[in-house]
Amino acid sequence: MTDTNISPKHVVLACHIAGIYDVNRNEILPYDDFNLIKEWADSLRNHQIKGIVFHNSFSENTVNIHQNEFLEFIKIDYTPFFNPNVFRYSVYKNFLEAHSEELEALFVTDISDVVMVSNPFETELFKNNPDRIFCGDEPKVLHNDWMISHSSHLRKTMIDFEDYECTFKDDVLLNCGVIGGHIGIIKDFISKLWDIHEKHNQQNDTDYTGDMGAFNYLVRTQFNTNVIHGSPITSVFKEYQTERTDCWFRHK
Repeated sequence: MTDTNISPKHVVLACHIAGIYDVNRNEILPYDDFNLIKEWADSLRNHQIKGIVFHNSFSENTVNIHQNEFLEFIKIDYTPFFNPNVFRYSVYKNFLEAHSEELEALFVTDISDVVMVSNPFETELFKNNPDRIFCGDEPKVLHNDWMISHSSHLRKTMIDFEDYECTFKDDVLLNCGVIGGHIGIIKDFISKLWDIHEKHNQQNDTDYTGDMGAFNYLVRTQFNTNVIHGSPITSVFKEYQTERTDCWFRHK
């Protein structure tokens, strides 16, 4: 990963890895297609928030055309040993280890199906809760058929995973497409999240990435009293609320 000089105190990070099947768009993403991230980038620029895109596919010409004070591209070498939805947390961890002293707060988001609707860093909810993790959620509980299948690999590799599922089965399902917080808590959270994947989510031969399973496990077992989720952080997941303006991010 190349180095970068960060001046803004608030940033939004995302990964865009092409040539690999993308679970959000249900397709293999083509190389060097800026249109896939344009709405995300435009929404950040509209609110004068800097976005940093870690990528494996954009050409030098594309970067030269689109990079500006609110959009930075950082080339990475993708390791196919991990699914892109999992690999991104190693990227974020490395970035935060190098640059956390320069930052006050940040969000990490999906990029092909998320846009910023309003600036979260200016809200009283965000500013007054420096010890909270902010994230999206879904209109369902943790114990559902999709999550049972999604977590099948982690259930085999983590000794206490089934206990966690039983304890929190009736709690709201949290969504990792939008995660944010002040630097102290978010750096710790991302580091622990990658640690789970690195230790327990290798050699995952199932049809599921395990990113939602690991995320919900970490929040519920270690940050459950420090999480704020759902509205106004995100729109309702998969309800495609394209006109909604009373949230920080729209997610599908």
